[in-house]
Amino acid sequence: MSVYDTRFFFEHYYSRDEETLKRTKTELRRRGRKYVSSVTIHEVYRLTLEKEGRAVAELRVSLLEKDFKVIPVDAELAKLSAELRHKYRIPMADSIIAATAKRLSAACVTDDPHLTRIKEIKTRWI
Repeated sequence: MSVYDTRFFFEHYYSRDEETLKRTKTELRRRGRKYVSSVTIHEVYRLTLEKEGRAVAELRVSLLEKDFKVIPVDAELAKLSAELRHKYRIPMADSIIAATAKRLSAACVTDDPHLTRIKEIKTRWI
């Protein structure tokens, strides 16, 4: 079971390194439950909107919604996120993604230093 951070999708969609692309594709073929935070949906949509336009952003996000279970931010997740944000002094989006991984007891697929230093979650990278 894994929660995928926005950094993973940035590498998957925009890396020019063939080895990185091979590893992201292998990761996506892994078995097990795959989750994303609704914040990751926001960040992927915004990034794609800026780089490739609305049509690609819509398509990309609809595929994410099909292939991943999207975890919305509810009051309990927001409080957990605030606790992590306060403790580690990290951006709100990162704290929400970390809180999502913590709530699900899932590894977070990321190389973001904001997330890799959080002791309450496990992280792994491609």
